[in-house]
Amino acid sequence: MASGNYATRKSISTEPVQTPVPLRANATRQLPIVPDTDEPRTTKPLVLRRPTFVVDEFRESSLKRHRHWLNPFIITMVVVVIAVLVLISAGLFQRPGPSQLVISPNGQVFPIQVGGTIGNVKVWESSNGPVSPKTAIPTKPGPYSVVGKPSLSVDFMNKVLAYYHSPAAGKAQALYDDGIKYGLDPAYALAFFMHESSFGTAGVARVTLSLSNMRCVPEYRCLQENGGYAIFDTWEQGFEAWFKLIRNLYVAYWGRVTVDQIIPKYAPNSDGNNEAGYIASLKHTIDVWRAGIVQSAPARNVSYRYSSRSCADSNSTRVSRLSCLICFSASML
Repeated sequence: MASGNYATRKSISTEPVQTPVPLRANATRQLPIVPDTDEPRTTKPLVLRRPTFVVDEFRESSLKRHRHWLNPFIITMVVVVIAVLVLISAGLFQRPGPSQLVISPNGQVFPIQVGGTIGNVKVWESSNGPVSPKTAIPTKPGPYSVVGKPSLSVDFMNKVLAYYHSPAAGKAQALYDDGIKYGLDPAYALAFFMHESSFGTAGVARVTLSLSNMRCVPEYRCLQENGGYAIFDTWEQGFEAWFKLIRNLYVAYWGRVTVDQIIPKYAPNSDGNNEAGYIASLKHTIDVWRAGIVQSAPARNVSYRYSSRSCADSNSTRVSRLSCLICFSASML
């Protein structure tokens, strides 16, 4: 048998021995539990001390999206507007309209047609016949010179006045006598009479008794209409005023003897006239009358802007405008 010591020996355990492992330094820390106080909570709006801006970083503004073409367009429009203003200003400053009037030292204003200055007006206005020429009158001035002997008879001129139902019908002798007195061909006076007022049947000539729609001058009464026109007491007085104006101012003082030289002063484009049309009309009329034809039709290659200043300067009634159109255009139909 075994000894008693063997019997009393303890049995050895087979379970592994667990060695306690100390906690790491970074282990979760146990915090104390804070009791809930259950206090009521209130929500208040946040007060901003600067203005707010809505910013959308994902969408471009309309102006920014179109800037690639809008900027060049605006620059182009500005340049165009400036160019238009420059052209308009240049036209206003360069138009020759006001230049037809000349202010004299004493404050009086006269159209260039009758002399421009008071000195030039007095050169012919106060005369009672042809004056000594300041400029030598050429002996051979060329075709269509107003200087010369009468090329039409009194009888023929009376037929012309009667054909057009002129209120001055039967007064051709006065035209003829004035032509002899001033050394001018009365055929040109008759042609001016036709062109300006259809022989006194249209425009202000029916009131002023003026052969040439002469502008106001001190010696005669003035009709204050469309710039003013001289009023004469009789047709004979109006005839002689034209002869004095042409002979003593245009021929003797300015040296203008032909139709081409006279018209740019007498009826300039700046006064609403057509110089080329006026000249062509006078020449054509003179040629027709010298050929013995009473009815004078306007040249077919000439266009008119109403052709007569008396038509444009009249009261613009239908009757006077119709008279102008009939006078200058009937024979063209």
